[in-house]
Amino acid sequence: MTNPSYGPSLFKVASTSNPASVAGAIAGTIRERGRCEMQAIGAGAINQAVKAIAIARGYVAPGGIDLVFVPAFLDIEIGGEERTAIKFVIEPRRP
Repeated sequence: MTNPSYGPSLFKVASTSNPASVAGAIAGTIRERGRCEMQAIGAGAINQAVKAIAIARGYVAPGGIDLVFVPAFLDIEIGGEERTAIKFVIEPRRP
């Protein structure tokens, strides 16, 4: 998981990312900023991202926050090659 210069609330998740660590970053960002975005490329990375969101829901639930996420496709360029990523926008559920 990296937090590049794109902004403090965008995390890149890899297939090797630890879901509990990513979940902690999500929970902290939600508490501080109210929303978070993640980016994942490939089935393994998407799996880790979804696991992290599920774990993060448990981290913030005692504080009365129920997380929801919206997935979207994102076209990005890596090494001069066009790739399709999945972006997850994570926010507290609105009443």
